[in-house]
Amino acid sequence: MPDKTAFDYVIVGGGSAGSTLAARLTEDPSVSVCLLEAGGNGDHILIRAPAGTVAILPGYGKISNWAYETVPQPGLNGRRGYQPRGKALGGSSAINAMLYVRGHKTDYDGWADLGCDGWSWNECLPYFKRAENNVDGAGDFHGASGPLHVSNQKAPRPMSRAFVKAATECQHREIEDFNTGDNEGVGLYQVTQFHDEARNGERCSAAAAYLHPIQKSRKNLTIITGAHATKILTEGKRATGVAYRKGRTDHQVKAHREVLLCGGAFNSPQLLQLSGIGVAEDIQRHGINVVHELPGVGKNLQDHLDFILAYTSKDTDNFGIGLAGTIGLTKHILKWRKHGNSMIATPFAEGAGFLKTDPALDRPDIQLHFVISIVDDHARKLHMGYGFSCHVCALRPHSRGEVFLESGDPMAAPGIDPQFLTDPRDLETTIRGAKMTREILQAPAMKQYRHKELFGVKDGMSDAEWESHIRARADTIYHPVGTCKMGVDDMAVVDPELKVHGMEGLRVIDASVMPTLIGGNTNAPTIMIAERAADMIRGIKPAAIAAE
Repeated sequence: MPDKTAFDYVIVGGGSAGSTLAARLTEDPSVSVCLLEAGGNGDHILIRAPAGTVAILPGYGKISNWAYETVPQPGLNGRRGYQPRGKALGGSSAINAMLYVRGHKTDYDGWADLGCDGWSWNECLPYFKRAENNVDGAGDFHGASGPLHVSNQKAPRPMSRAFVKAATECQHREIEDFNTGDNEGVGLYQVTQFHDEARNGERCSAAAAYLHPIQKSRKNLTIITGAHATKILTEGKRATGVAYRKGRTDHQVKAHREVLLCGGAFNSPQLLQLSGIGVAEDIQRHGINVVHELPGVGKNLQDHLDFILAYTSKDTDNFGIGLAGTIGLTKHILKWRKHGNSMIATPFAEGAGFLKTDPALDRPDIQLHFVISIVDDHARKLHMGYGFSCHVCALRPHSRGEVFLESGDPMAAPGIDPQFLTDPRDLETTIRGAKMTREILQAPAMKQYRHKELFGVKDGMSDAEWESHIRARADTIYHPVGTCKMGVDDMAVVDPELKVHGMEGLRVIDASVMPTLIGGNTNAPTIMIAERAADMIRGIKPAAIAAE
């Protein structure tokens, strides 16, 4: 009988990175892997049905959602920000808007310039392609044989197409593909959504893509759900396993080769700190013995601060609260179950924009998400009737925050302090972006959908008035990264092979390793990071994957 408490690799976290990594490593039948996930299997109907995210995102009951909060943010009038994160196999890819976005090629070239050898755009592109099963087929920038289904939207609303037209009326170019390395323009997002006959229109989370098809058949893969990691086990400077709690019982699993942290930008640094790896002073105050002092753990937190403009509409062909929409919704549910192409398949954020607030810039500095409903406080504040919203965020924030231990209790939430708007340049970009966004929403193509503007935004506002609105309502759009950053400087936590500096048998593989935040959504890049890490662990050279 094989030992079910000792494996070659122990992966902590079954999110976008962990799901990818577990599937790739177990392609070798001689390798044993244990995947620990604090949440469930990630296959219930609210996850599979894309529109079900509206029931998960607000965090009521914490259905597949950690539903974290930040510490009070002085830059946001002392408000606590809300930080939903996926708690299930698939992680945040199980509850997100499914948007397939890679960012700009200069984001990755910037990583290479910082000393992260092997992470330039041209070196990352083959891994994006290997992961992808794009409905439009393979080409110079896309793959068609990977596990991750990437689809055109099944049933985008007419108002989303009107948004794109409105942007072209404001002299922004329309583009079809945001993932060639140059993403400037407007259009409709592609989404991580199944396009095969069996599951057409269902969410393609990382777990649905990589794990669910093989979790029962691969005997060398052990998945333990409901397993909350509490500590990395160490002998000297070597990681040897992981302690975890399932229900009320504590357990341990040993790792013969490596422990691989895939907990994300909040949970990976927290587990390192709980295990005695990080800033000594921060760790010792909670009664934890220092195993290895590493000053960058939990530092360098970056996130996209998001501001929303919204309007009511007399159009009911969208998501809202009213009799007509409720009756229509029943029809959409039945159509989705049969054909996969109704409004239940929506990512909500249907319209896309990557724009420059200054023509002199070399790449877009803001991103727009046009949403077919009224969005207020992460859908935690509901509005009667119908309408639309448009998010705008500054793509490359200068503000830097941190993740820290608020308690030595491993079951407690991490302390999260994004320090939003501590750098005035972020506010300046957001104000310029908000003005540009409103100009698009006021363009002629949107006239038939506009009824009443919400939140007190009006014509002729001064920059001081815009600032007041932003500080009162802005919050994350769910892209935290950087807290275990990759690099070669004194504050780097992992090296370019994602090995923790100063430790053996320990890597971090998730969005926390990004040294700088990419100019877009973070799910696709996180999957790419895990694809690349799997080859590093297996000793496969990048030239081999590039030749596939």
